[in-house]
Amino acid sequence: MKQSEYLRYDAVALADLIRRNEVSARQVCEAAIERAEAVNGRLNAICHPQFSEALGQACPPDGTFSGVPMLLKDLAQEQQGHPCTFGSHGLKNNIAPQDSEFVRRARAAGLVFLGRTATPEFGLKAVTESKLWGASRNPWNADLTPGGSSGGSAAAVAAGIVPVAGANDGGGSIRIPAAYNGLFGLKPSRGLISSGPFVGEAWTGASTDHVVTRTVRDSAAMLDVLSGPAVGDPFVIAPPSAPYAELMQQAPRRLRIGVFTASPYDTDVAPECVEAVETTARLLESLGHDVEYARPEFDGMALARCYLGIYFGEVSTLMDRAKNEFGARDGDFELDTRLLAMLGRSMPLPDYVRRRQQWNDFARALGAFFQGYDMYLCPTAGQLPAKIGELDTPGHLQLAARLMLMLRAGNLVHRSGQVDQMALESLARTPFTQLANLTGTPAMSVPMAWTNSGLPVGIQFGAPHGDEATLLQLAAQLEEASPWFGRYEQLETKI
Repeated sequence: MKQSEYLRYDAVALADLIRRNEVSARQVCEAAIERAEAVNGRLNAICHPQFSEALGQACPPDGTFSGVPMLLKDLAQEQQGHPCTFGSHGLKNNIAPQDSEFVRRARAAGLVFLGRTATPEFGLKAVTESKLWGASRNPWNADLTPGGSSGGSAAAVAAGIVPVAGANDGGGSIRIPAAYNGLFGLKPSRGLISSGPFVGEAWTGASTDHVVTRTVRDSAAMLDVLSGPAVGDPFVIAPPSAPYAELMQQAPRRLRIGVFTASPYDTDVAPECVEAVETTARLLESLGHDVEYARPEFDGMALARCYLGIYFGEVSTLMDRAKNEFGARDGDFELDTRLLAMLGRSMPLPDYVRRRQQWNDFARALGAFFQGYDMYLCPTAGQLPAKIGELDTPGHLQLAARLMLMLRAGNLVHRSGQVDQMALESLARTPFTQLANLTGTPAMSVPMAWTNSGLPVGIQFGAPHGDEATLLQLAAQLEEASPWFGRYEQLETKI
């Protein structure tokens, strides 16, 4: 199979070709490896290649995606016998003792693992630029970030290395890279895809696994492969009335959609992001949907504060695990990560619990919004992709952070009000995605616009808990009305 032919197919189509013996699984894998070797040197999307192993991987003949190549994200999607570094020197010796539930189900579906994709340390940033792996780059413009934390996966899929790659989303990490790379990215409802067996609820329920893809049908079929409870999961989500791959083929009912373009944190929103939403709103009206300006009513600053609180607790705990289990030292972690861990260790437990309890306020506010609307529509990101290195912590702030660490000044920082400023600064470019994480509701980024310079712009839809089917139906309708797959042909000569 020639590389040029391989790039024309999504995962569903490749699986069908293999099933009908029009091409062999090995030929498809060889084409994927050829593409990876051609473009990964420029993009730095794959951090742990497994090409030889992939060529020898046995696949069940009756799997949904038997013989189709995919990449796993180097964060949480543990593969037995392989490292899972979370983008950190501190976890470079973390070798998975068994497959995660995500990997087990992907393997059972016949997917072939080409390797693992880069992520920022601990998945903490909306750029993929770790000290361990270096910067991953956007295939549409290699001077720009592919986003984060699933930036390596998104860059690899957009560039045609694989049609589908593992991703996870604790604050926008599926949707933001999907928006920056012109992909479809669905964050499922809390509990729909198991985080087991190593975790009950990832990031206390804020994070969930799924994939980034070039087509809606690939994402729907992967949701069928990955969804459902595992033994010991904290709760069970009711299955859909039919497979998602079937439900998405049905036209959506007439939907009432509330639109907003202002940042929940009162931060700036790029005109290109606003225009993409407004253009999509007009298209939705032409398709028969009812669209009007409306937004959920909640305290944006409180949401930002609660979201950052997850970082404090999760980072300090993961750093402790790396030290206790793998002998990591403070110097094995990036400066920003160490600062967050200090703030986690110095945050009073009642404050953390109050912030976690406040998630209920956002869920109730969003639930009230969904009493009148089937979905919301807003930008996926507030700004276009930053340049590589643009969001590095400035030198004077690095000096201040080192001083705070030396003085163990976490209590002082909490009392000073600086945490609110940290929250706004860290979320200013991506203010629209965290609501779905704290409420546990599904949301998707759809590649509906491109700038004059050729950069993709994603728009976001959110729906009530468990309504992935309606999201997929609407996405499929938009994909038909405004196709984007042909855009990827432009990248063949760009990269």
